[in-house]
Amino acid sequence: MSKEINGVLTALSTPFDENGEIDDAVLRLLVDRSVNAGIDALVAGGGTGEVAALSDEERIHVFEVVVEHTAGRVPVVANSGSLTAKRAIRLAQAAERAGADAIMLAAPYYEPLTIEEITRYFTDVAASISIPVMLYNNPSVTGVNLDAETLARFGREIENVKYVKDSSGDWEQALRLIHYYKDDIGLIVGWDSFLFSALLEGATGVMAGAANVVPDEIAGVVRAVRSGDIEGAREQWRRVYPVIDALLQLPFSQAVKAGLRLQGVDAGSPREPFLETPHDDVLRLKDALAGLA
Repeated sequence: MSKEINGVLTALSTPFDENGEIDDAVLRLLVDRSVNAGIDALVAGGGTGEVAALSDEERIHVFEVVVEHTAGRVPVVANSGSLTAKRAIRLAQAAERAGADAIMLAAPYYEPLTIEEITRYFTDVAASISIPVMLYNNPSVTGVNLDAETLARFGREIENVKYVKDSSGDWEQALRLIHYYKDDIGLIVGWDSFLFSALLEGATGVMAGAANVVPDEIAGVVRAVRSGDIEGAREQWRRVYPVIDALLQLPFSQAVKAGLRLQGVDAGSPREPFLETPHDDVLRLKDALAGLA
């Protein structure tokens, strides 16, 4: 039986070795950093994991390594969205075979689709597996924003759609999902800087790429919120927010790898066409991390 997904999820970076191949050893290290810190769940092969630069075979490999090494300690969500339902189904079924607890599924990108086309795609992929589905609303990529009412309808009408990661950046939309539609679909806020406010408002969870870099600090905020120590959580959030903000001011996947390197974890270089984070930006990120000391 799949585990419930809530709290803070690390959108794992995908590390590469000096030859540009997936570095399984460092990927396992990233899993352990999050799990040992107390992060609630992991996301394999998402945007922070440079999914657009991975082949389908590499994505499946990432699913398998993350699930195997996590070994049931926390839930694993495998990002299975693709340009066609056929490819997404193959990825989703591979994720289920690997033992993932849920898949994440964005609408195909490049050409904005109609709601009817998106509905068919979600329905077909969800029907191909038995594990829960986390829809992924990312209008900056797909060209289509799925509003709160539409997302709630998917949660009611597609049996195994249980969650949505909303990366619209629309706080009003997030509030509607939390306060009006929580029984229809669980909201995972896909915006690192909303982490504290989303948890206080009652979101099911938050997905944070920054948790690769500062997992202990982010998990500390969550523990304080859960214990009812809101002032303590606020103080911890004030400490870690400048790091999150510094990461968000830069191309994000690349900045996460720069932040990991500053924290003593070499996750390699980003894949082409991404470039390394410029030196001056790395220095600003270093200053933000120094503020945690």
